[in-house]
Amino acid sequence: MRYDVVTIFPEYLEPLRLSLLGKAQESGLVQLNLHNLRDFAFDRHKTVDDTPYGGGAGMVMKAEPWGLALDSILNSALSNQPAVTADAEPHDARPLLIVPSPAGKVFNQAKAYELAEQEHHIVFAPARYEGIDERVLNWAEDHFRVMPVSLGDYVLYGGEVAVMAMIEAVTRLIPGAMGNPESLDEESHTGGLLEYPVYTKPSVWREREVPAVLLSGNHAAIARWRRDQQIERTFARRFDMIETYPEDGWDKKDRKLLNELRAQRNRVEKEARRIAHERRVAEDAARKAQVQPAETKQ
Repeated sequence: MRYDVVTIFPEYLEPLRLSLLGKAQESGLVQLNLHNLRDFAFDRHKTVDDTPYGGGAGMVMKAEPWGLALDSILNSALSNQPAVTADAEPHDARPLLIVPSPAGKVFNQAKAYELAEQEHHIVFAPARYEGIDERVLNWAEDHFRVMPVSLGDYVLYGGEVAVMAMIEAVTRLIPGAMGNPESLDEESHTGGLLEYPVYTKPSVWREREVPAVLLSGNHAAIARWRRDQQIERTFARRFDMIETYPEDGWDKKDRKLLNELRAQRNRVEKEARRIAHERRVAEDAARKAQVQPAETKQ
């Protein structure tokens, strides 16, 4: 996998050269190229932004530095592109250009798998200020497959954090990039549920014990406990994932636990409604008592 990132803060992404990501680069699984956008601005101050047409707050990133930076990446990609054999299936060989943006589709684990399996060259364009001149993205559609992507419904100072998150999420799914590939099998989101809680030595810490089943050596019981924990945790924290989980993915024990969890939630909600009703009744009675005229003496 080749990553190219164009940014005004290349040092911001240096942590991507550490840990397992760094080892993936050393082994040749991943190539990470950081490009300083200011290297493509040629005025005295290396200016990459200007005031927006039509007025408004903030600054907008200029088109030409971005155009020159992306030109440079395209030229490099073309020179390193492998030869295509005559019997190869036709495909869109243009690099994928990911633009971090609150207006993009939300990035998730499924998208990370898709990118890891299908892409070999991803270019990232993390914006700063109020964003990039829209003409850059319009022009880029002729040379890249442009994909605006969001990490979620919030706004950051710039897109570099989003780029780091996406590169980590994708790279760890590339075969050979994980220290232990089995770590991918049961982690959160991979199987449609959140991951179960994990523990290590000592078995007792600050008077809190590791669940006894994990010390039992009974692998079937441990597997069942972990599955139950996944369901309970997902039910409590991400019920939307429960609703979208495939129906044929639940076994009888799963369904029994789900019914118990739903019944428990219904009881809690019913009790909350009862308490709220009693509170409203008490408040109404207090208000009526305050406006009741005082009794006159006969």
